[in-house]
Amino acid sequence: MIRMLIPVLDHGGAVEAARYAAFMFLEHGVTEVELLEVLEPVAQGRAAAFHTRSSLLRHEKHAMLKALIDARTILEEAGVPYHWKRVFGHPAKAIADYIATTRPDVMVIDASRMGFFRRLAMLASLSRRTVTPVTMVH
Repeated sequence: MIRMLIPVLDHGGAVEAARYAAFMFLEHGVTEVELLEVLEPVAQGRAAAFHTRSSLLRHEKHAMLKALIDARTILEEAGVPYHWKRVFGHPAKAIADYIATTRPDVMVIDASRMGFFRRLAMLASLSRRTVTPVTMVH
């Protein structure tokens, strides 16, 4: 059976990917889902000039927690067995490093709130770094 990885990349969450995983579980295609919460380094960007690193990290964790709860709720209601992990770093590199250690069968990314260029850059970066198939759902 199939082990699916769903990265939660930003506060937009992974609701569509979780719905897809629930559907695939009910159709007996997926046996396990791994939620991967990816937090980018908070010291980068303009906000670091005006806020402390700890307050930025706390804000990011709070925003990501809401997105993670939404995805977990969908999986729990469908009865999908899952587990989650938090990693830090550039999204494509952090995901590729995680894939190298856990070897999921497929990765599903919720691209419903990503812009065209961000989707394209993410897909290109992941396909260069890993051989795991990537599916983007809208």
